[in-house]
Amino acid sequence: MKTQKNKRLLALDIMRGMTIAGMILVNNAGNWASAYDPLRHAKWNGLTPTDLVFPFFMFMMGISTYMSLRKGNFSPTRPTVTKIMRRAIVIFAIGLGLTWLSNFMFGYFANGMTLGEAANSFARLRILGVLQRLALSYGAGALLAVTLRHKWLPWVAGLLLASYTVIMIAGNGFEYADCNIIARVDRAVFGANHMYTDRAFGEPFTFDPEGLLSTLPSIAHVLIGFICGSLICATTDRSRQINRLFIVGTIMTFTGLLFSYGLPLNKKVWSPTFVLTTCGLAAQLLALLIWIIDVRGYRRWTGFFHAFGINPLYLYVQSCVLAYILYSVRVPSPVGDGTVGINGWIYYTVLDPLSGHNAQLASLLWALGFVLLNWIPGYILQRRHIYIKI
Repeated sequence: MKTQKNKRLLALDIMRGMTIAGMILVNNAGNWASAYDPLRHAKWNGLTPTDLVFPFFMFMMGISTYMSLRKGNFSPTRPTVTKIMRRAIVIFAIGLGLTWLSNFMFGYFANGMTLGEAANSFARLRILGVLQRLALSYGAGALLAVTLRHKWLPWVAGLLLASYTVIMIAGNGFEYADCNIIARVDRAVFGANHMYTDRAFGEPFTFDPEGLLSTLPSIAHVLIGFICGSLICATTDRSRQINRLFIVGTIMTFTGLLFSYGLPLNKKVWSPTFVLTTCGLAAQLLALLIWIIDVRGYRRWTGFFHAFGINPLYLYVQSCVLAYILYSVRVPSPVGDGTVGINGWIYYTVLDPLSGHNAQLASLLWALGFVLLNWIPGYILQRRHIYIKI
């Protein structure tokens, strides 16, 4: 734990906090069957507001990587490389641990497994996931940033996206089918038992939305954020920062949307157009927030998101653990025989009547309440100036 000393661009913390709060919101519907459409991921091709939160966070991670590495002048010293590798490994291990905990909690409390059976879930343990993607993308991006001249990084990002495009086209990467090159690579490397099972169209399809091959464009995603971080830090003039972000963001957004006619926007395969469009929108949003918060000084509304923004990893992990408890621990069902999770009991006894039996509204109320529940410890940490970092 460290106490923050350096003055920061507040908009960076607020946008990071908005993305973490957004991730918690969209990951925890009260009733998945009744969630509002904007709070769902696109089934395959397409883009919803929910599809923006994870790539926005990756973009912000790229900016944070620039600001962190510049303290050491971007030199590939042994301590710097060791820190990058250690951080990536720890984040990956936390993600893998959360997956195991989920298997254990749902296996023991919800599926009637014995303690030993639930604990020994390694044969069906999903290897990749959200934090694992962050770890791999951060590690690769940061190592590139300290080993290559920064003028080459835009070309590296472009080469990664171009190469991935060729692989996707040649390997049926946009097909929701077993012939998809991303699924084939993951099955060859990890095996089907260690992958995510997608049921977007009803029938189960072994496909990992954080797959190994699709990590290539996510590395480019972090590099683009890193480059935007350099644009911010190249000047202290807020107007120039805003103008640069707006210009770069607009170019990326329109480029991504233009090429989406041939290369669909698709989060699950992390398509190149998805990278460009979401990075462009993130850059534009950050420019807007800098103008609102750091130029115009409208800060009263930012307090809620600030708590999420200064301890993002901790609060995300906390939200996952709380969700596993509330969704897996069973209690008698208030609407019939059998049992439901604690979340189900709250949904049916409190939120459903409160919403006038509007299932979509009740689901949203649960999600908002869950975000608030996770904010409380974050606010306590913020008030005590405690910053949990890896």
